[in-house]
Amino acid sequence: MAKLMPLAKFGLAGPLGSGKQYWAWITLHDHVRALMFLIDHRDITGPVNLACPQPSQQVDVVKALGDQLNRPALIPAPTIALKVALGQMASEILGSQRALPTVLSDNGFAWDHEELEHATQWLVEQDE
Repeated sequence: MAKLMPLAKFGLAGPLGSGKQYWAWITLHDHVRALMFLIDHRDITGPVNLACPQPSQQVDVVKALGDQLNRPALIPAPTIALKVALGQMASEILGSQRALPTVLSDNGFAWDHEELEHATQWLVEQDE
């Protein structure tokens, strides 16, 4: 988000490629809380997805951020342009991860920013 925030502030953010790819997102606040939860629950072993329980497509993440900033989020970055500009790194941005935090959910973790709207509101407040 650190690279996306300045673009969003100027109304220059938008879909990356198709925008349909899923982004597994979590606020820093909930990320830290989840790590503390895992430290306190030593019985939880194995891999744990640190992500929000409501996965979102990239276009929706950018739109929610634009909404919080009262800016449009319409300017697309075509796939070919990203591949030319970023090379192999483009696959990281254009890839889709619909990761679900099943282990956290099954063990009673509660997110403070479970919904995208609240998460982007928190993000914008932290950036002020």
